[in-house]
Amino acid sequence: MKYETVVGLEVHTELKTKSKIFCGCTTEFGGDQNTHVCPVCLGLPGVMPVLNQKVVEYAIRVGLALNCEILQFNKFDRKNYYYPDLPKNWQTSQYDLPICLNGHIDIEVGGKTRRIRITRIHMEEDAGKLVHSGNTISTSDSSNVDYNRTGVPLLEIVSEPDLRSGEEARAYVEKIRSIIKYLDVSDVRMEEGSLRCDANISVRLMGEEKLGTKTEIKNMNSLTALQKGVEYEAIRQAETLEDGGIIVQETRTWDDSKGMTLSMRKKEAENDYRYFPEPDLVPIVITDEQIEAARQSLPELPDAKMARFQADYGLSEEDSSILTTMRETADYLDETVKAGADAKTAANWMLGDLSKMVNEANITFADAKVKPAQLAAMIELINKGTISGKIAKKVIVSMWETGKDPQAIVEEQGLVQITDTGAIEEIVKQVIADNPKSVEDFKSGKGKAIGFLVGQVMKLSKGRANPGVVNELLQKHLNA
Repeated sequence: MKYETVVGLEVHTELKTKSKIFCGCTTEFGGDQNTHVCPVCLGLPGVMPVLNQKVVEYAIRVGLALNCEILQFNKFDRKNYYYPDLPKNWQTSQYDLPICLNGHIDIEVGGKTRRIRITRIHMEEDAGKLVHSGNTISTSDSSNVDYNRTGVPLLEIVSEPDLRSGEEARAYVEKIRSIIKYLDVSDVRMEEGSLRCDANISVRLMGEEKLGTKTEIKNMNSLTALQKGVEYEAIRQAETLEDGGIIVQETRTWDDSKGMTLSMRKKEAENDYRYFPEPDLVPIVITDEQIEAARQSLPELPDAKMARFQADYGLSEEDSSILTTMRETADYLDETVKAGADAKTAANWMLGDLSKMVNEANITFADAKVKPAQLAAMIELINKGTISGKIAKKVIVSMWETGKDPQAIVEEQGLVQITDTGAIEEIVKQVIADNPKSVEDFKSGKGKAIGFLVGQVMKLSKGRANPGVVNELLQKHLNA
């Protein structure tokens, strides 16, 4: 490969505080346009902002979880630019003294682990939202402005240009999203805009140290769009250079329907924003006690939980990774194990039948209609031989549909497994008598024929016969 892709990401996550960062307006998603607003977030003359302290607490927690240094003296600044979704014509943000610096996370792509450095995390207010008449800004004849989102607290997480592909960019954002979800400081719903991503992309010849001219793709609201956008833009830049052209530093947008990036506007330089300290807000002073309290409040994070699932539960790396991506899923497994279930068995049910039901219902494991204690109780019925694994697949569906405990379902539907050898033997004899060709096939060396006969016995017993006893009795009579 002649060119190397270089990517740095700016991940913006809305914090799920009840009120906005500098006023008392609700942060609730939705609502009629321009109804969640007041003079402060609309930037009307004479108003004064008041900092929401919960935003500072959340920022410290995120910074610690992402291995950052917490700046105990930090401040807000005015970032000046003119755009319709910014009612004050400046954004209250942080510039030279942000709340967090010098962090990192590790990502794994293609079996290789890479450390991605985090330059900074800063607090800021969100802008409003342009509601376009077309699918994208570049295909719209008009746009309206909804200021409901203006002033919603944001954290901007800025990485170093350490990412080298669209796949790595996706893995990085997935990891960030997972950690923030574990911290419970944001709902990180990309489809609602509470997690958004800007990608700074450049290419350079392999082996070069100097960075190429970058372009920025704004506000990609899905992981797929992020990966495709980075991949497309890297190819576009490489082809432009190969054709003798130059890369223009600009802001671009991702058009999902066309599968390409489109030019939006010339990219501003840092000095274009004319940063200066926000005169209406005092600097923020964070004590050692605040930092330690935040550190003590951190939950077990995905990497630590994944390592524990492998060490304590004996799960594979792949299964542990899947089960720890979402905190709700990991907590569900822990609760099922606490209720007495074997971890591997519980994980298999979660990764199989239960995951299918959860995904089809478009919910998380926190809202699963089969509770952890119920799953543990069903596994216990299998272990005791009360029901077979095959019957359990019927039971878990009934549990999901009715909310009833497995024991009640088994009793109501008469699903108790038949373990009486005499009863099963009568069915085995009948199946052998009714299927002479399969019997002949088995005796002539076609071992697979016994699988058909097992299936017939299970069918006649309505899935209630003990499979081990069935196999044992079939072998006995066929080899007689």
